[in-house]
Amino acid sequence: MALIKSISGIRGTIGGATGEGLSPVDLVKFTAAYALWLKQNVGKEHCKVVVGRDARLSGIMVNQIVVGTLLASGCDVVDIGLASTPTTELAVTMAHADGGIILTASHNPVQWNALKLLNNNGEFLNKRDGEMLLELAESGQFDFVSVNALGTLSEEHHYTAKHIEHVLALDLVDVDAIRQAGFRVAIDCVNSVGGLALPALLKALGVVHIEEINCNPTGQFAHNPEPLPAHLTDLAELIKARHADVGFAVDPDVDRLAIVCEDGSMFGEEYTLVSVADYVLGHTVGNTVSNLSSTRALSDITAKYGASYAPSAVGEVNVVEKMKATSAVIGGEGNGGIIYPASHYGRDALVGIALFLTQLAKSGKKVSELRATFPDYYISKNKIELTAQIDVDGILEVIKGCYKHYKIDTIDGVKINFPQGWVHLRKSNTEPIVRIYSEAPTKEQADAFAYAVMEEIKRIANC
Repeated sequence: MALIKSISGIRGTIGGATGEGLSPVDLVKFTAAYALWLKQNVGKEHCKVVVGRDARLSGIMVNQIVVGTLLASGCDVVDIGLASTPTTELAVTMAHADGGIILTASHNPVQWNALKLLNNNGEFLNKRDGEMLLELAESGQFDFVSVNALGTLSEEHHYTAKHIEHVLALDLVDVDAIRQAGFRVAIDCVNSVGGLALPALLKALGVVHIEEINCNPTGQFAHNPEPLPAHLTDLAELIKARHADVGFAVDPDVDRLAIVCEDGSMFGEEYTLVSVADYVLGHTVGNTVSNLSSTRALSDITAKYGASYAPSAVGEVNVVEKMKATSAVIGGEGNGGIIYPASHYGRDALVGIALFLTQLAKSGKKVSELRATFPDYYISKNKIELTAQIDVDGILEVIKGCYKHYKIDTIDGVKINFPQGWVHLRKSNTEPIVRIYSEAPTKEQADAFAYAVMEEIKRIANC
């Protein structure tokens, strides 16, 4: 059993004792804390909250407890049913709500669920607000309302359609170009809410030929739900068998987008953002942002257009804050998460698909040919497990000294920037490990960077 409490939300496994998993008691505790924080934050006793959920098996149970707790706290609830994370984010502003809760554990396996908490802009809570909410939860000082002050419940299941309308209305989405291209598109929606959203989006974009696998939103994930190459072999085979022009895969809450080329090869999750950024920057003046663990290719593409790239700490809320501070027109994370401010400040696979198909249609290229136009880098992802007695912060300080002759970023762990690549070291917030990501033009170089630093860590830690 596991229960992880962070500023961005509460996630855990279903079942087990209170405090050891995401039990009904824990759901009440953190939902009540959110309702109390919301009232204090907006200065209202009667708040409106949007609730949406992905299709995972525990969704109905979690939804009923969360909605009931919000009503008992005096909040009016707009239950939008099965909906993606970006749909729920947009619904908060569309419904003029004071906040929102997304019931999803994103790419985590089926036994997990989570509460992702939103402010009145449909954005994740910042560090200060998240910490305040966790303090309220631990205090346990909840005051539920009397029967005459209970909140009201409305069920409004049309927000996926409204989300699609919103995407089609974006200036850089060209429906006519996509329709005329006559694409055959294959999709894998891992049997979650993408199975509702992606086919509807593609039809609205004028795509006639849609090849679907795992698009029944039963919550019975057909494979590991994280859209990584090892989990997309069936989609790759479908593309080749049906002669599709492109394949799209999403995670259970549809905020990450992976692209597969027409030959079944992987476009690369890091390059989802790079490609869309190339298209956006070709039509919009502005800057870009991604987190420190994302590919250097975005910086290269940004420089091509005479704009500025800025790195942020890992985490969507950190990317968004940096995007606002630097007037970025596109940003996101190297896991296939695209944040397009012209739409909203949240990772959105639907926006990514629409912009990518427009780019593809106007380029006249195959997907593999488009991928070949971008700088080629390889990222190696590793970790070192340490005992609880090891001073990880102290190790990172020593590492900084060892590589002081290179440019070092310390906004989130330690990132060492070499002429040919980089290594990023981050301490895990939940277990005694150091994550080591590295990037270089070749796999061999990236691995060499990572292994050199890992050996240095082991020497320092004497492990």
